[in-house]
Amino acid sequence: MGGLFGNLERVRHVITYSLSPFEQRAFPNYFTKGIPNVWRRFRSQVFRVAPPFVVAYVVYTWGNEEFERLKRKNPADFENDE
Repeated sequence: MGGLFGNLERVRHVITYSLSPFEQRAFPNYFTKGIPNVWRRFRSQVFRVAPPFVVAYVVYTWGNEEFERLKRKNPADFENDE
C-alpha cells in the first residue's frame, strides 16, 4: 500500500489548518468577557425559561398534596361505627 496506518489513502484538494497547542491560551479573557457574557445571556433568557419551570413545580406539588389528601379516609364516615 505504501503508507503507514492512518496514511493509507491520499486525499487531494482538502486543506486543513491547525494551531499549535503551545500557541493557544486555555482561558483567554475568561474573567473580563466570559463571566459578563454568561450573566448577559442568563438575564436575557431567565424570563423565558423560568416561568414554565415554576408553573410545573407548583402543579407537581399541588398534585402530590391532593393525592395524599384523597388517599386518606374521611374520619366523619366512621363516627358511628362500633
